[in-house]
Amino acid sequence: MKAAVIVFPGSNCDRDVAVALKRVTGHAPRMIWHRDTALPALDLIVVPGGFSYGDYLRSGAMAAHSPIMAAVTAQAAKGVRVLGICNGFQILTEAGLLPGVLMRNQGLSFICRDVLLKVETSASDFTAGYNAGQVVRIPVAHGDGNYFAEPAVLDRLEDEDRVAFRYCDEGGAPLEAANPNGSRRNIAGILNETRTVLGMMPHPERLADPLLGGTDGAPMFRALAAALS
Repeated sequence: MKAAVIVFPGSNCDRDVAVALKRVTGHAPRMIWHRDTALPALDLIVVPGGFSYGDYLRSGAMAAHSPIMAAVTAQAAKGVRVLGICNGFQILTEAGLLPGVLMRNQGLSFICRDVLLKVETSASDFTAGYNAGQVVRIPVAHGDGNYFAEPAVLDRLEDEDRVAFRYCDEGGAPLEAANPNGSRRNIAGILNETRTVLGMMPHPERLADPLLGGTDGAPMFRALAAALS
């Protein structure tokens, strides 16, 4: 699997996801600076977490207009898999690669802790390592993770099985108390129409090695390597 990680000013999870990718592929991904205008032949592009451009204007708004994003968009249109994590999810919505927006957390405070997620679908290269209905523990670290979309968009995501992850309790129930940020319908991650782009607020790379305290994020990277190698 040929992978690349996009690096913006303010990215702080780029190295974390690079380590997770190297662990499953045996070689380091390409690290691509945001001012580059071209990408090599790739199977996977990761837009990592962090605070691109200091979250000025809106989280991800400035990064969405970085020179490299035109190449990312072009590659996504060709079916190259694109994974956006946290700030990366914000960037993908701002760039129009995924529907909806990420707003300020409902409680107006930064949240940094583990949450429980229900895997809503295993029908994608990103989620094929999980079972639909499985509950996993993944960390979040964001101030703008409140996913919003119009009801018609939310209905379409549901009808097309494009909700990848949902905040839940230990039994998998999407209760309000299990929702850390106020996201509509407890949505934590979504897929595009062709199921080749995934955006998610939680950080699977932060629980992808026993030394990090858990491995619930590792199946995502293993599944991608298996599908794209």
